[in-house]
Amino acid sequence: MLISAVLNGQPLLLAEHPEPMLPWWSFTKTVLAATALTLVRDGRLDLDEPLTGNDYTLRQLLRHEAGLADYAELAEYHTAVANHEPAWSAQEMLQRLQADRLRYSPGSGWRYSNVGYLMVARLIERTTDLPLADAVHARVLLPLGIANVRFATARADLQQACTGLATYDPGWVYHGLLIGPLSQAVLLLHRLFSEHLLPGDLLQAMQETHTLGGPIAGRPWRAPGYALGLMRGPVDGGVVLAGHTGCGPGSVVAVYRGCLGDVCASYAAFAQDTREGAVEACVVEHICRHLNG
Repeated sequence: MLISAVLNGQPLLLAEHPEPMLPWWSFTKTVLAATALTLVRDGRLDLDEPLTGNDYTLRQLLRHEAGLADYAELAEYHTAVANHEPAWSAQEMLQRLQADRLRYSPGSGWRYSNVGYLMVARLIERTTDLPLADAVHARVLLPLGIANVRFATARADLQQACTGLATYDPGWVYHGLLIGPLSQAVLLLHRLFSEHLLPGDLLQAMQETHTLGGPIAGRPWRAPGYALGLMRGPVDGGVVLAGHTGCGPGSVVAVYRGCLGDVCASYAAFAQDTREGAVEACVVEHICRHLNG
C-alpha cells in the first residue's frame, strides 16, 4: 500500500520514490467540484439557480441530489468493462441509461451519480469555453501548485499506472479520470482547504453535508455523508473526515483531511486488489494517530 501525507503544510511521502502515476478515480470529482466552485467565486455560475434547460442546480449536481441515474446500474456496462471493450460514446451511454428521465425530483433524495459529474464537466467546458483539461489546469492545478497531473485519455496512459489497467479504457469514466502522484492528490486536498483558492463562504458551502445514515459494515464511517464533491463525516474518536474514496479495476485510492477541533492532518493511501474500507481504515488510522499523538 502506498501512503502519502501533508503535515504542518509539508508533503511527506511514506512509500516509494520516485512516485508512480496512479489513477485518482473518484477523487477526480473533488477536483471537478473545486473547478466549478471557482466559477461560482468569479460570478460565472450560481450554486442555486436551476441550470439552463434543467430542473436541478449546480449544488444538487455536486451533492448527488439532482435526481440523475448512474451508468453503474447497467449490467451491460459491467459486462463491457470486464470484457475490456472500448468505452461507449457518452451519447450512447446516456441513451442506454435513459438519462433524461430523472429518478426523483431534484433536492428530494440522494443517489450517487457519475452522470451528474459528467454534467458538471460539460458545464465547466461551456462556461469557460475551454476543454475540461485546460479549465481544470488553469483554475485548480496551477493555482494550487499541483504538478505532473493530467487526464487519462487512452489505454496507454494507464499501462504503467498499476497492474490490471493495461486493457482498461479510461473513456469509461465519463466525467474524466485524473492520473498523477499520490502526494499531489493529498497536497491538492490540503491546499484546497487553505482559503487560497476559494473564499471562506464557498469552502463552508463545499462542506455542507447530506448525511446518508449510520455506520457502514466494513468501513470506518460513523455517519457517512456527501458534501460538494466530498465524502464527509465523523469516524471514531470525534475526527471528521473530508475527501474522497475512488475505486476502479483492481485498485482503490482514498484521499482525506481529518480534523479534531482546529487541528487537521491530510493523508492518502492507494492499494491494489483490496476493499474500499481497508484503504479508508489505513488513512483513518494514520490521521487519528497524528491528531491524538
